[in-house]
Amino acid sequence: MRSLFVGPMFARLLLGVGLLLAALPVFAQETDGLLPVTEAYQLSADAGTPGVLKLHWKIAPDYYLYRGRMKFKAGDGVTLGEAQLPDGTKHHDEYLGDVETYRHTIDASIPYTVAAGTTRLKLGVQYQGCHEVDPKICYPPHTEQLDLALPTAAGESTAAAGSLGAALGRLGRGGSAASAGTTQAPLPPEQAFRFDALAQSPQQLLLRWTMPPGYYLYRDHTTLKLKDADGARLDTPAWPAGVRHQDPQFGEVTVYFDQVEVPVALTGAPAGPGPLTLEATFQGCQDGGLCYPLMTRTVQLDVGSGAIATGTPTSTAKELPPVANGGPLRTSLFAALALALGGGLILNLMPCVLPVLSIKAVGVLESGSSPQARRHHALFYTAGVLCSFAVLGLGILALRSAGHALGWGTQLQQPLVVGVLACVMLAVGLSMSGVVQFGTSLGNTGAGLARRAGPAGDFFTGVLAVVVASPCTAPFMGGALAYAFTAPMLSALLVFLALGVGLALPFLAIGFVPAVARWLPKPGRWMETLKQVLAFPMYLTTAWLVWVLANQRGADAVGLVLVAMVLLAMTLWWFERSRSRGMISKLAVAMLAIATLVPMSLLSQVPPPSAAARTIEGVVPYSAAKLAALRQAGTPVFVDMTADWCVTCKANEHTVLDTPRFRNLLQRTGAVYMQGDWTDVDPAISAFLAQYHSPGVPLYVVFPKDGGPGRQLSTVLTPSMVERALTDAAR
Repeated sequence: MRSLFVGPMFARLLLGVGLLLAALPVFAQETDGLLPVTEAYQLSADAGTPGVLKLHWKIAPDYYLYRGRMKFKAGDGVTLGEAQLPDGTKHHDEYLGDVETYRHTIDASIPYTVAAGTTRLKLGVQYQGCHEVDPKICYPPHTEQLDLALPTAAGESTAAAGSLGAALGRLGRGGSAASAGTTQAPLPPEQAFRFDALAQSPQQLLLRWTMPPGYYLYRDHTTLKLKDADGARLDTPAWPAGVRHQDPQFGEVTVYFDQVEVPVALTGAPAGPGPLTLEATFQGCQDGGLCYPLMTRTVQLDVGSGAIATGTPTSTAKELPPVANGGPLRTSLFAALALALGGGLILNLMPCVLPVLSIKAVGVLESGSSPQARRHHALFYTAGVLCSFAVLGLGILALRSAGHALGWGTQLQQPLVVGVLACVMLAVGLSMSGVVQFGTSLGNTGAGLARRAGPAGDFFTGVLAVVVASPCTAPFMGGALAYAFTAPMLSALLVFLALGVGLALPFLAIGFVPAVARWLPKPGRWMETLKQVLAFPMYLTTAWLVWVLANQRGADAVGLVLVAMVLLAMTLWWFERSRSRGMISKLAVAMLAIATLVPMSLLSQVPPPSAAARTIEGVVPYSAAKLAALRQAGTPVFVDMTADWCVTCKANEHTVLDTPRFRNLLQRTGAVYMQGDWTDVDPAISAFLAQYHSPGVPLYVVFPKDGGPGRQLSTVLTPSMVERALTDAAR
């Protein structure tokens, strides 16, 4: 079974045949003078920077490497982020189509984290290249196994740096968060970054930042502003040469350790002594540990007096603890509960939940007009919803405490979960179509057992509603989930339960409010037809999940899940036929059910398709280094963090982002559209989400061309909202 579905893809087979055919004439020629692959492409590695592996290739003359044929496989205890590769030379290859190639040298970097106790950085580096003059020959893919010593304390630092969820959880509970690279908890902001300003003359200011050992300040995350200046303005700060630093979030940046003094010219200041208010906003980090939010200090300067003014935090930044590269969470528990209740209520209208609600609607109609039956439906459905949200919340909190990050809907990043859910939706659809009857009594065991099957079905429907609702993000949910993902355990659990109450609220109203129940139509023969019609949304949901799986793992995974679905349909068909038969027929049902699990168990072994195959024209794939370069060049950037399983993301793309109006807006503002695909697990995108305290996707951030902080948009976009944000960013 595995050889049929988990082997090389057809595209790889055709590619290999093509390269072989290209090489056959060459093998018949004289090949003297061709270098061994490791001499033609000399690879060296540098693991001296914690959390970042630097790779360098020295390429011999007349040789080149393919950018798209580079692959990196982590060893035990190592998790690799997105490789930062430079742009290559584009041309059309006879066998590979449009490609990018490298000549002479390549410098690349790969962010990584290691598990606790890991002492060596092990990974495989695969690459492929060709000799471009006679004899023209392409080498087969070559893999080098790297085994490097980690830098001092890197095993602990990178593992802790990747555990943003755990660190944020400790901070949310009011505890201390030890930094990833040190053994001490981060200092309060005013102790970690002391800010002073000196008016040396009416035309010159001197700004000074002082940091204790192990802390650094970002140069390009600093903004200065005069308030109530009466015509005075600041010129460009004269920053001294800093330290080049490979930052896991922003790529290569300039930072300052210990102390930095920055002269700033002042023009238009009033003659003679007089007060000026200077507002400085900046950001820094504990080396190898957590980063602080943007800090704002305000100082009063007496121009001409020569007095030093010490910056004090403004009211919005006075008591903020350090967090992972993002702003603080100011939502109260009461506000988070209100947002969760409203978000859960609106979640009923999202397209991902409607197919499951159709099942519940049929159940309520079948119960007739009995008030007691309606109440039972509502209560057991609500119990299923609340239990599912409680389990989801407890699971997230447990993983957060263990040092793992988990976002809203991230269970659909696992191909096995997607495949199982697709089969469940297919089984429910077949039940509604009448192929199989779940919950009926086996044989003639009595009405009591049949009645007990009803509440179980209602409970299961509530569970299924929560599972299918998780790819969606309704309005108001963002703030509530952001609070829940960093709040103390009890508060977070209350937020998840409030989401469940909101989701179950319509059916609670039907069960307990007679005026609402009167709106329901009377039961009749038409209900069986309605049930069969409502099976088709379930089939459409199954098709959507298979499409998600195709984008995650390609055609091999689709083949596996389709085989599983055929076996599942056969199992259900024979299950119906075996109701009145003997033990042998029931044993056949069990054997078919076990056979269904075999292809599903192979899903996790299918590798993801190459990133190059998913590149979209006009969209720049997200990378922290490229974002930093665009911002440094003064280019406004619209960052879209999305996933194929996120229904809200796809709705926003259809209505706003995949429209001529949006493309014209990008051209008019000179903005770059950058997209991060979180369909599969991606540590770089997870870090960006953590930076903005986003519990999941979608996340939309607009970065202005003046280098200011990014502006986070609502999870549900409108054309006017996006146009206003990009227009402001381009000013």
